[in-house]
Order: sequence, then C-alpha cells, then structure tokens
Amino acid sequence: MQDYAAKVYDIAAKHGGRYLSRSGNFETLEGSATDETRIALIQFPDCASAHAFANEPEYAPFGKARQDGSVRHFQAIDDSNIAGAIPSLSKP
Repeated sequence: MQDYAAKVYDIAAKHGGRYLSRSGNFETLEGSATDETRIALIQFPDCASAHAFANEPEYAPFGKARQDGSVRHFQAIDDSNIAGAIPSLSKP
C-alpha cells in the first residue's frame, strides 16, 4: 500500500484530482460503525475526470493491488444539492 499511496497521488493529480483526506483517523458520530480502516477522499473537477482516473492504464496495477489486498468501496459523489436548501452547494 505504500507504493500505492506514493504513485497514485500523481496519477490522480494528472486528472485534476486533489486529495482532501487520506486518513485512518475517523469516528462514527451517528449510526452503526462501519468496517473501514482507511478513507481517501479525492476531489476531481468533474465526474468525467474521476472516471478517467479510475480507468487510467497507469492506475490499473495499483487498482488491482487495492482490490486484491482490501475490502473496498470506490465511489464517486457529485456536488448536486438534491434537497435544494443548502446555499453553500449552489453553483455560482
């Protein structure tokens, strides 16, 4: 995983990705605790860039290592405001 962390940072940046967090320090504030031990949160300029990162041939061996070495969730979350009532989520 150390090689993953070192190399994947640059691959994400190539697609406009910026790490917001890469941590094992989190706690469940509400509801049942989940089984994650690490969470990486990467911001991309748009969903297409996130998909380009996930499908990057250079990322493939690292993705495979992550898949083989962990139970994982790899998700994209958009910046939509489905409730419509959160002004800070409104696009300019």
